[in-house]
Amino acid sequence: MKLTEPLSRRSVLVAVTGLTPQVLTETLYVLATQDRQALPDEVHLITTAEGARRARLTLLSDQPGWFERLRRDWSLPPIRFGEEHIHVLRDANGAPMEDVRSAADNMAAADQIAEWVRQFTQDEHTAVHLSLAGGRKTLGFFAGYALSLWGRAQDRLSHVLVSEPFESSWDFFYPTPYERVISIKDRGVFDCSKAEVTLADLPFVRLRCGLPHKLLQNRASFSQAVAAAQGLVGPATLVFKLRERCVVAHGQTVNLPPAELAFLAWFARRRLQGAGPLLRPSDGVPDPDYASAYLAEYRRIVGPSNGDDRVARRLRHGMSRADFDERKSRLKSLLQAALGSTAQPYLVQGMGRRPQRFHLALPAQAIHFES
Repeated sequence: MKLTEPLSRRSVLVAVTGLTPQVLTETLYVLATQDRQALPDEVHLITTAEGARRARLTLLSDQPGWFERLRRDWSLPPIRFGEEHIHVLRDANGAPMEDVRSAADNMAAADQIAEWVRQFTQDEHTAVHLSLAGGRKTLGFFAGYALSLWGRAQDRLSHVLVSEPFESSWDFFYPTPYERVISIKDRGVFDCSKAEVTLADLPFVRLRCGLPHKLLQNRASFSQAVAAAQGLVGPATLVFKLRERCVVAHGQTVNLPPAELAFLAWFARRRLQGAGPLLRPSDGVPDPDYASAYLAEYRRIVGPSNGDDRVARRLRHGMSRADFDERKSRLKSLLQAALGSTAQPYLVQGMGRRPQRFHLALPAQAIHFES
């Protein structure tokens, strides 16, 4: 999924809409009349196939053309909004989604909304204003949660509120600065200029700073991002899947090369056995016991004859200080790249002053090896 243009504007309004595209004009009306400095330079709609059709016909058509009429009625500055700014959700097969009718539709919509929000928030010079008023409640939830995951200090979340009876009218788009009478089924006729529209700002928790770098820069599913965020608040747990050459840390699967996986497994096994922290090998004095324990973990991962000879030859005189430091440093880099700020509990860490001793600080009950 790729946006049609790079986002480098000062302010972007993103609205999640269903069959009520007037959410957009109602939000812009409030900004125009109450907070003109917050008017966006660009607008994007996220909607279904039918929602996109209604948005084109009601907002972008020559008649009624409510988007341009709003700009004229309330003297709005130019705002970029065309058909290319209407993003249609697609189902698992890639077809335009008419509605969200199944669990598969829900997850497909969640992943797409998450990716759009991630892209909108990539430009540090752009402020994103996300409106939740339209569409199915699940779509609003996904959008709001996505902003919580990727939102920054300059980003905003809101919900537009319309007074009765205009809230239930298909023909109401914003309060006009002149008399405009509409008929509302079973309610009578009403003047649009008398309607009251307000914008409720919604506070939200910003979790972006704790997400792994790869989730900020690359596409990720909604569930992957949620699992990463859960790691910020949940207890640290470390599960070793040696046959699959990976660990699961805070719910995140992290693939590791055998050399680094064996190093981490060595320290985890010591933690489970109740062994104390280790001194790193002395300069010029390789430690044969360290090499033996490390190689035992390495063989569990790669098998007794798959690349073991090369590693065994390197450690035939013991594990040197350089070997120890290299494995520890590479493991740290790999875990931090995968887990971001949540990597800390899973690192082999030094403790005390010189000579430092090294250990895995996780409690033993948080460490598990799958058979």
